[in-house]
Amino acid sequence: MASLKDTVNLTTQLSELTNQLHSELTEGEVDFEKMVTIADEISEHADSLAAAFARVNEALTEPLQSGNGNGSSGGRSSSRGSRSRSSSSDGEKSSNSSSE
Repeated sequence: MASLKDTVNLTTQLSELTNQLHSELTEGEVDFEKMVTIADEISEHADSLAAAFARVNEALTEPLQSGNGNGSSGGRSSSRGSRSRSSSSDGEKSSNSSSE
């Protein structure tokens, strides 16, 4: 699974590629073939970043979703369940607001 450290590396690489593309546009000889190559690399890195965030989000929300279905697993789990419910409702608010 991707870690936040991995996503930091991806964003660093994305930043470098976008700076390189910007330099090509503003200071280079406007080599469109080179710009296409850089833009493709940016796209691949952005897709990787989105996939990494999706995997992290799944890993974080999966226990919360499965925890809501079990009501009788002992006192220790029930304290987690109450946290899960509040986190889950916060996540629902975030996802609803981002889709608007």
